[in-house]
Amino acid sequence: MKQSEAYTLSIGFLAVVDTWLTGTVLPVPVWVTFIAWASFFVLGGGSAGFIKSIASNLAGLVISALTLLIINGTSQTALAIAVCVGVGSAAMVQASKIRLLDVLPAIVWGFASTVGTTVASGRPITTPGLANPALVAAAALVTGAVFGYVSEIAGSALTTRRAVGAN
Repeated sequence: MKQSEAYTLSIGFLAVVDTWLTGTVLPVPVWVTFIAWASFFVLGGGSAGFIKSIASNLAGLVISALTLLIINGTSQTALAIAVCVGVGSAAMVQASKIRLLDVLPAIVWGFASTVGTTVASGRPITTPGLANPALVAAAALVTGAVFGYVSEIAGSALTTRRAVGAN
């Protein structure tokens, strides 16, 4: 079958699996897994895209977690929060100078996924244990990259290759 149909099947089926898993067995936000899944493909797929996506997304997560910790220790006025986010944003740009992290949006997706997970869960970044929103977001980001990798392998396996010289 053509690659677009093969990927339609592999991604569609695995989206069902991902949504079911995150709704029943794996308590991570499905929207974060989908962000990381897309990041995998944006960063070129394959093993290189897998590594680069995880590294970039987790770099954004670390910057976000540090930003949230600093916010937690400030007066939490709108101006203080804005300044902290500005510093975190500048840190993401600086991190993108590293070759492994050179696609800035992938870092931003990790940052935003962490903030979103924190807000959606209602748990502060200082929450101890496995319920910590940064740990939850990290698990979701890695899970999404795995789904991206598996969907690419399955899509490629379902793609029919034309013989050389065939019309």
